Amino acid sequence: MKKIGLLFLLISAFTFAQQSALEQKINSIIKDKKATVGVSVLGFENGFKYNKNADKKLPMQSVFKFHIAAAILDYVDKGKLSLDQKILLDQSNLLENTWSPLRDKYPNGGVEVPLSEILELTVAKSDNNGCDIMLKLLGGTKTVQKFMDSKGVKGFQIKYNEAAMHKDWKAQYENYSTMTAAVDVLKKFYDKKLLSKKSTDYLMKVMLSTSTGKNKLVEQLPKDTPVARKTGSSGKNDAGLTGAENEIAIVTLPNGKHYAIAVFVSNSTETDVVNCKMISDISKTVWDYFNK
Repeated sequence: MKKIGLLFLLISAFTFAQQSALEQKINSIIKDKKATVGVSVLGFENGFKYNKNADKKLPMQSVFKFHIAAAILDYVDKGKLSLDQKILLDQSNLLENTWSPLRDKYPNGGVEVPLSEILELTVAKSDNNGCDIMLKLLGGTKTVQKFMDSKGVKGFQIKYNEAAMHKDWKAQYENYSTMTAAVDVLKKFYDKKLLSKKSTDYLMKVMLSTSTGKNKLVEQLPKDTPVARKTGSSGKNDAGLTGAENEIAIVTLPNGKHYAIAVFVSNSTETDVVNCKMISDISKTVWDYFNK
């Protein structure tokens, strides 16, 4: 029994030392940066947790498109919507002066496209018009909030759509998440506690195809690493402030195990390059920790 107790103490001491090293490396990355940086990491199989400013309510920006897509697929699971149903695109939902691969593809509107195409462009390419089309189908942000509340996702709030955020810089701060809420919802999603297996597999595949933010979480990871992710970015206002430079992801390790990671950079006066480099460096540091 004494040997078992000693072994446990040695393992605990080793784990603590590793976590301390991780903490030191992340602290060195964000040291002296004029920004609030929130980080949360959750190991799915081993229960590992790391948190930095993880309970701060930071603006999500387009990260909330994951939550909206999940709410859409909940409606699909319940038979209230179908991924095959056609949505008419016209001038009312193809707004100008916003990021929209959907509008770029169908600039003149007047066509019907399946809901699946809108969802995929909204998640994988962060389409703002697609986002608001989906919110309208759901009856607004309150439906997304109610869905997340029903699944026990705490520290999450959504009040405004993309169009509203484009009109008012301050609106983004009402769409917030804590980092712990971000990794918690990803774990629930992975465990199929949000959606059916079919919808989970579908959304996971879409997230794995994400093409935005390649200079953030995935930049320094091995090229063949499966990373199911959603990015978010506010850009800078006239005062040079970045409200949000964010990403959340489920990362699959070479040994087949997984971890969720959320990194939000908020209220930053650093350059876009510095903001994204912080996310990239933190991601690489966490990857190295799990691959020791």
